[in-house]
Amino acid sequence: MNMKKFTAFCLIIALTSGFANAQINSSSDDPLRIIAIFAHPDDGDIKMGGTAALLAEMGHQVKFLSLTSGNAGHHELAGAKLANIRRAEAEEAARRFGIAEYEVFDNHDAELLAELHIRNDVIRAIREWNADVVLGHRPNDYHPDHRNAGQLVIDSSYMVIVPNVASDTPPLPNNPVFLYLEDRFTKPNPFSHDIVIGIDEAVETKLMGLDAHESQFYEWLPWTIGRLDEVPEDPDERIEWLREWRFSGEMPEEQRAGLEKWYGSERAAEFRFAESFEIAEYGMYPTEEIIRMIFPMLDN
Repeated sequence: MNMKKFTAFCLIIALTSGFANAQINSSSDDPLRIIAIFAHPDDGDIKMGGTAALLAEMGHQVKFLSLTSGNAGHHELAGAKLANIRRAEAEEAARRFGIAEYEVFDNHDAELLAELHIRNDVIRAIREWNADVVLGHRPNDYHPDHRNAGQLVIDSSYMVIVPNVASDTPPLPNNPVFLYLEDRFTKPNPFSHDIVIGIDEAVETKLMGLDAHESQFYEWLPWTIGRLDEVPEDPDERIEWLREWRFSGEMPEEQRAGLEKWYGSERAAEFRFAESFEIAEYGMYPTEEIIRMIFPMLDN
């Protein structure tokens, strides 16, 4: 990636739009720094595991941050024992994805609220990562943890540049690009497939990243949908079962249309798997050129 060209595009935005902070935080010769902030260990893996693996392979510094420990997400285990299992699973998933870091906060699963002290922790995390791009849930979702995690990220989107907020951590000089992770909810408004990344070349990596979360994909989540008795005991057979469960659905028409926008109809038709992102109306609003700089695979 030509980082100097990326910086030049951001400077053009600053000069033409009046946004003095419309620049990236990395220097022109550094890789971009991307942080995905979500509610539970495995949320980011489901939503953007393939994209994260591709970005890491291309040299971006990618961090996953779960705002809860996941200590309620099981039908038999709970508390510190489950939290330790889920943290270890997250670390293994990070290794398989090739991302730089997977941090898990100690907030209780199913009890996350958009409170000031957690918002300040989110602000600090974004600043400490020196983030150029921040991804999070939309604040409308079936799970209260997802909603509140999304609200916490959006509530931090301007505050990351305000020196007197969370003043123990230096503010970012420039506001990052904020993106939403994909969801299927339609009220009050449906998800917009603004950026769609074809992930076929990383789908096996994503599958193995999900496989690392054994307590979720072979225990808890199958239990919640009445399929626990279907899960094979053999590790190889389990992976194939997971593949059939999580990677056999049809691509939504809106997502296919997004692929065609970014890759062209001929290239888009080759993809079986994709991940989508919506541009948030906060932070630095990226041009198409900047989006292609953030996601270099769009030009391949």
